Amino acid sequence: MKLRNLRHSLVARLIGISLLLLLAVQLAGFAVVRASIERNARVQITRELDTDERVWRRLLEQKAERLRQGSALLAADYGFRSAVSSDDVATIESALANHGARIGAAVTALLDTQLALRVVSSQAGMGQLPAALAQVVPALAAEPAGSQITVIDGLPHQFVMVPLRAPLVIGWVLMGFPVGQPLADEMRQLLSADVALRVGDGRGGFSVPVSTLGPQALAQLRSSAAAVNELELEGGDTLLVRASPLSQVGVPSEALLLRSVDAVLAPYRQLQWLLAVITAAGVLLFALGSSAMARRVTTPLRSLLGATRRLSRGDYSVPMEHTARSDEVGDLARSFDHMRIDISHQQAEIRDLAYRDRLTGLPNRERFRGAVLDALRADALPGHCLAVLMLDLDRFKHVNDVLGYAFGDRLLQAVASRLQPMAGTSGDMVARHGGNEFALLLHVTDAQAALRVAERIAGAFETPIQFDDQTVDLSASMGIALWPEHAQDADMLLNRAEIAMYGAKKRLSVVLLYDPALDSSSAQTLSLLGDLRRALEHGELRLYLQPKVALQAGDGVAAEALLRWQHPQRGLVPPMEFIPFAEQTGFVRHLTLWVFEQVAALLGQSGAREMVLRVSVNLSTRDLLDPDLSLRLGAILARYAVDAGSFCLEITESAIMDDPQRAEAMLNRLAQQGFKLSIDDFGTGYSSLAYLKRLPVNELKIDKSFVLGMQSGGGDAQIVRSTIDLAHNLGLTVVAEGVEDAALMERLRAMACDEAQGYHISRPMPADQFFGWHAGPGAAFVAAP
Repeated sequence: MKLRNLRHSLVARLIGISLLLLLAVQLAGFAVVRASIERNARVQITRELDTDERVWRRLLEQKAERLRQGSALLAADYGFRSAVSSDDVATIESALANHGARIGAAVTALLDTQLALRVVSSQAGMGQLPAALAQVVPALAAEPAGSQITVIDGLPHQFVMVPLRAPLVIGWVLMGFPVGQPLADEMRQLLSADVALRVGDGRGGFSVPVSTLGPQALAQLRSSAAAVNELELEGGDTLLVRASPLSQVGVPSEALLLRSVDAVLAPYRQLQWLLAVITAAGVLLFALGSSAMARRVTTPLRSLLGATRRLSRGDYSVPMEHTARSDEVGDLARSFDHMRIDISHQQAEIRDLAYRDRLTGLPNRERFRGAVLDALRADALPGHCLAVLMLDLDRFKHVNDVLGYAFGDRLLQAVASRLQPMAGTSGDMVARHGGNEFALLLHVTDAQAALRVAERIAGAFETPIQFDDQTVDLSASMGIALWPEHAQDADMLLNRAEIAMYGAKKRLSVVLLYDPALDSSSAQTLSLLGDLRRALEHGELRLYLQPKVALQAGDGVAAEALLRWQHPQRGLVPPMEFIPFAEQTGFVRHLTLWVFEQVAALLGQSGAREMVLRVSVNLSTRDLLDPDLSLRLGAILARYAVDAGSFCLEITESAIMDDPQRAEAMLNRLAQQGFKLSIDDFGTGYSSLAYLKRLPVNELKIDKSFVLGMQSGGGDAQIVRSTIDLAHNLGLTVVAEGVEDAALMERLRAMACDEAQGYHISRPMPADQFFGWHAGPGAAFVAAP
């Protein structure tokens, strides 16, 4: 009786535990399916919003093109041109009004050749039109083939402008149409997406003059914050929002594209209910079946004891006994056998995880090394060799710092998916070698075949990677080593591919084939860096000056301070062999202070004071990020009694953009001390005109690549001329680098360039020779008109 009660108690526990486990699994599956459906719906809506945004942009472009064609038609009308030439205002007004009405333009205007408004025809009630035209006309003049959107009386208007020729330009025709309700309704009819135009009021608020939303959604939108990604409506519906900027000048405005999440989820609601019913029925059937089977469980399990002991020792190769029986023992035996198989699979999975990168799914470093070893042991195909390609993503740390590690992980997964198709033949492998470094094992015919693979990879990276609303341009540095040409074993092959990769990164090349010289240059670099501190302490550094001459009438003499290293064994070491590594280690700060102090001592001499010498000193990124830089320079000025205005501190655009806020703060402090500031190598960096306008700079230095390019007759001359005009309009002086001959110097003088610097004037010279040069032949350049 007790045994029977115990058996029933065990059955109850087995049934209860089994039901709980099944129910937990079903609920988890139901939750996963529900979450997956909602996530997929949001992804689908995001893709649809991408399409909506492209269509919206296309509609605006079509409207602008229609307006541009209408403007061109009016500009080509002979009668209208005659009226403009004869200044027949009444005819001009009539033509503008009639033509604008035919094409649906809200504003038509005629501007003279100086872009001043002559005649305008507009709809009634456009009180803000003159102010809006004053903002939009310069922008259209800068880009006549484009269009501009600005806000007039709370509604965005799109404007285009075409020249009026007879045959020379005698004026400009300006036309604009409102981006209003008809366009939003058209968008709604095309793609069933809601559109709302939101316009700022200049005081932090906004209005919604155009909308296809219902009253509730519109009220919710008007009460929301300025930046909104989704709207939660009272009925439980959610609208995903995509903002597309409209106005480029004046009051900010944007188009909001909205789609309903519930509209996409609605077809799946019935499936979820059906899944719930199936889950409940499955639980019920399982409960009934488990109850029937559990009642048949008995205690004769000793026959399986030996098998369980083998399992405990880790032996999963021997199948369980009694699996052929149809009674309870057979069921249990089969269950144990399934467990044996599952554990065996898990062990295999664990071994797989030990050789596979969990983030990207690619083989990891250890698996890749094993594959290289296997490939070296295998008999190579006739006419083939083995290549290892190492790839390191550029600026990946910057991506992690700015966008976060989660975004960086997604970026690595996207890179892995782009690299996998590059393993074209059997035996090739793509692996994640660690961090942002990938490796490819390639069976190729020669080095050129491996380089072609690298070119395909570089081509694949030309397409930016986009996640949600964030687009990232990727580039990579690649190194290639071949077996047996470059290495005889796997580890050396991997090491030399990595050396080639770092060599490519150092040389700013996309791909580099291993060269034995790369190893020796690395050792030489380490030796030079070890000697650099000793060079500063033992007086091995030399100050050189390269003169800069005035191309226009002006007083004073200028030069740029340059650093040279007189090594006791290697002779005069070029700056490019130690300055980049000094910047990486931070030792460049000591070099900058040494140069500054040498220049201050030079400027303190009577000869420099008499000739009003101004010397330019280069600052690196490390210098700008030093919070005590202004104090250190001020102390040196006080020590030598030199005015800060005798210095011009040169900063590259890339140094400013590494940390714009800190760089701008430091530059403001230096400008307050009286230092003149110059943007070096202008045109080769990434800074914007907004930063250029805000920074307290006095001078731009045009990079020598543009100056030398003027000789080839390409577009570099226009770039130089435009840069000079831009600088002068901003109140800055311009220095041209790389002046190699008299013809270049004369062209720059004709372009109104302020100063020139280059080998035609003088090569860099030791500082103690500069005064002699100035008093001798160099005076001819200094005195040039």
